Formats: sequence, structure tokens, C-alpha cells
Amino acid sequence: MSPNISLVILCAGNSTRFGMGVKKQWLRIEHEPLWLYVTNQLKSMYDFDKIVLAAHSNELHYMENFIDLEAPIKVVAGGETRQESMRNALEEIDSEYVMVTDVARACVQKKQIEDLIASCHIADCIVPYLNVSDTVVYENETINRDEVKLIQTPQLSKTAKLKEALINDSLFTDDSSAIKNIGGTVTYIKGDTQASKLTYASDLEKLSCLKKPSADTFTGFGYDVHAFEENKPMVLGGTFIEVPYGFKAHSDGDVLIHSVIDALLGACGAGDIGEFFPDTDQKYKGADSKELLKYIVTFIQNIGYELVNIDLTIVAQQPKINPYKQQIKQNMATLLNLPKQMINIKATTSEKMGFIGRCEGIAVYSVANLKYYDWSK
Repeated sequence: MSPNISLVILCAGNSTRFGMGVKKQWLRIEHEPLWLYVTNQLKSMYDFDKIVLAAHSNELHYMENFIDLEAPIKVVAGGETRQESMRNALEEIDSEYVMVTDVARACVQKKQIEDLIASCHIADCIVPYLNVSDTVVYENETINRDEVKLIQTPQLSKTAKLKEALINDSLFTDDSSAIKNIGGTVTYIKGDTQASKLTYASDLEKLSCLKKPSADTFTGFGYDVHAFEENKPMVLGGTFIEVPYGFKAHSDGDVLIHSVIDALLGACGAGDIGEFFPDTDQKYKGADSKELLKYIVTFIQNIGYELVNIDLTIVAQQPKINPYKQQIKQNMATLLNLPKQMINIKATTSEKMGFIGRCEGIAVYSVANLKYYDWSK
């Protein structure tokens, strides 16, 4: 009878050592982000009781868009450390055994999974390792390389033992260290060089199992409208407009930036501006929309996209937009990290029809195009 095993995949990190504009867990393998690619590969190798992903809190809800509601997969918020992420994930696990891996191990082979499972009864934690072929020097002294092991994941542990090991506040870089710390037993089995860890951008060259991202372009549409309010500064596209009225809104009311944010979120399927910055939250009252846009641009880069271009249509009977178009373009180019020529602004009126024609407010339509970050170049 097959042992009852759950799978935990850790993908809550910030990829600070990776050195690319995108987090490594969001590199696209054709259309799949790396975390989903790894999940599907491991899922095909064993019938896990549950699969739990520990994700960065800012990306939690976006990740859920990729997961079928019927799939035995749950996403939980990770923590500031590996330890916190592990504890959060283990709250969802009640199987006898738990297999834990880092999303950075992208090319784990089925034989390694089978070897771990075959050894599950031997110790509290089963750990794959690689031998060291080079001379090893520690604190300026050459040591016996035959006694050195390079530890890999996935690791397979008894769930109860791992939960016990992670109760204390000591920090461990892997499960075997935590279990050994409380006197648990650890058995080492031969690992696989194909399960190399993706830490630096240069490591991508070692991962032959990965296919380059799709070259598709993704289009999003944004629309926003705000009424005028007397005696309030008007800010449009991060530019102050010299009129005695501004926009009635919870934030500064920059209708152009709000429209662009919705277009960007639409292109990557991440919802709308209200999901990120709800107008029921007092911390966004009077917020500078430029800061909101900076947050969204960083989010989009983190999840593996590059911005291609923006096309805007401002519909206003008043004020006159043409005197400010170049300044708006320059501000938006800076905020979006785009060449100025990749931002197009059109201004028109509503021919004195409707609320815009009655000079009661402004509407802005936006189209944004994104593409996957091409890590294969």
C-alpha cells in the first residue's frame, strides 16, 4: 500500500540573489509560471494526499487564478523566513508523511521521488545529496571531501516529527537540520545532478528541462471616470493641471493613472484596482496615485511580465488637454519604465453630450500590452 504523503512547495521568496527583474518562481515555462510547472511535474509523479504552496502574501490571490477549484491544491501565505512558510504550510497537512521542496528545484526526476518514497520507513527524514568532486577548504584547512554532502530537496519527513522540529525559533535551512536538532533520525540517499537549484540567473543554463516562454502579447483594457470637485488640485497622469477644480475621489482622483492600472491588471489577469486599493480602506484616502502605479508596475515585473506599450484616450470637454500632453507622457514614461514613444495619448471631447459634455467630469480609456519576461535570451 502506498504511503499517505502530502507535498509542500515553497515559493514565497523575494529572489534577491536571482538578479533579474522577475522573481524566479514567476519565470514562464511556455505559458506556465515556474511554480505551476514544478507543481504539475511533481503531481504527475505521485498521488499526493494534498499539495500546499507557500506563496508571497502579495501574490497569494493571483496564484489562485491558475489553480482549478477541483484540484487538491491549496495556497497559503508564506512568511519572512523559510521556517515561517513551513509552519504555515504544515497547518494544512495531516498526512503521515510530508514531502517538501523548493520551487527552485525545477528539474526533479521521477526516480528521485520514487527513491525517497521507498526509503520513507527508514528514518524521520530522508534526504537526497550529492558528493563533492572538488577539493574542499573550510576555515583555511583542507578537509576530507568524502565527508562533505551537498543537500538537495525534495526531502521526505514524518509529518508529526517535522511539526515538532519547527516549533522552536531557531532558523534552519532545510528540514533535515530541524529534525536532527531535536534528536530525530536522518537518512541520506543519492541525489540527482538534474535537480540543481536555481539561485542565480546563470543557473538557468543548467536546467535543460525548461522550455523558453511563449512570445504571445497580452492586452488589457482600462476605463475610469471621475466627477469634478471645486477647490481641489487636479492631477492627471501625475501632472498638475492649472484649473480651480480637481477630481472627486477617495484618493487624489488621478483618473488617467487609475485607468492605466486597470489596463495593466487586465493584461495579466490580476483583477482590478479596487482589489488592490479598496476605497473602503482609509490608508488610501488622499493617496498619491503615482505611488499606486509604482506598486502595480513592480507587481507586474515580479510576476514575470514586461510592459510593451500604452495607448490612452482622454475624453474631456474641459480642461484643455493638449498643452499638457507631453508632460503627461514624460511622467507616465518614468512611472512605467517605458520609452516615451511607447506611450500614446489621444484627447477628444464628447461633443457637449452627456456628463462630460456638461463639464461635470472626465473619462479615460486605456489599452496596455504586456509580454512574458524572456529569460532565455
